[in-house]
Amino acid sequence: MRAITVRDREAGITGLTLEDLPHPHAAENDVIVRVHAAGFTRGELEWPATWTDRAGRDRTPSVPGHEVSGVVTELGYGTTGLTVGQRVFGPTDWARNGSLAEYVAVEARNLAPLPADIDHTVAAALPISGLTAWQGLFDHARLATGQTVLVHGAAGAVGSIAVQLAHEVGARVVGTGRAADRDAVLGLGAQAFLEVDRLEDAGQVDVVFDVIGGDILDRSAALVRPGGTLVTIAHPPTVRPDEGRALFFVVEPDRARLADLVQRLRDGRLRVQVGAVRPLAEAADAFAPKQRVPGRTIIRVAED
Repeated sequence: MRAITVRDREAGITGLTLEDLPHPHAAENDVIVRVHAAGFTRGELEWPATWTDRAGRDRTPSVPGHEVSGVVTELGYGTTGLTVGQRVFGPTDWARNGSLAEYVAVEARNLAPLPADIDHTVAAALPISGLTAWQGLFDHARLATGQTVLVHGAAGAVGSIAVQLAHEVGARVVGTGRAADRDAVLGLGAQAFLEVDRLEDAGQVDVVFDVIGGDILDRSAALVRPGGTLVTIAHPPTVRPDEGRALFFVVEPDRARLADLVQRLRDGRLRVQVGAVRPLAEAADAFAPKQRVPGRTIIRVAED
């Protein structure tokens, strides 16, 4: 099969190569998915799991991309809940070969059925961003109706979904970002928008959802009111609210939540921002775009 691979950690993005790899093997409780569309995170070449497996062993050449939408072609021993020929989508395993390939082996529990009326390119943009937004807001920060949440990077992949989910639950949403993002963020349901240099104008909030880290994360701690929560996916926080919680988390697979999120797409209650759609042969270039492209860049691997 054809796949995008990396072999040299020091080479970074310049080391991404399109080459032939053996067809993946379906381990116990796995499925093999014929990839129709794949999502990736530009920073994943810096993740330790891209280069070593869970036992710390080198696993290069490794295939990046950890969001997939496609069709099940094979079931591993003991696999239940999915069938051959079924449309599915979800996150792939962090420490195994990913979705920038014609086929990928995935734990069946990672995947949810994909309705026929949702395009694969849209579905591939949802798993990590959607689950991250939900888990950060509700599983970790326990955001509730009537509370105020400050969402950093509110026009980005995770932030834009977090704004919509928080708005739907009845929270007051303050989004942050670049000046050019103001109209987009307000259009997603935020009641207010702030550029990051005016961050302190947000006042006291119940929840801060951070995707940026660094100085933005540090400054956000002072904005959390007593009993509130600062939650981040960037790195463990070094500055904590005086009378609140601060936590870092990594998204977890959740088939039931994926099914809920895709139903929101179908109902029009959730929008996913897909920008450029590029073929597998151009995936290496997509990791380092020459200009900022609004929305997620998705790699189309096969047509329906």
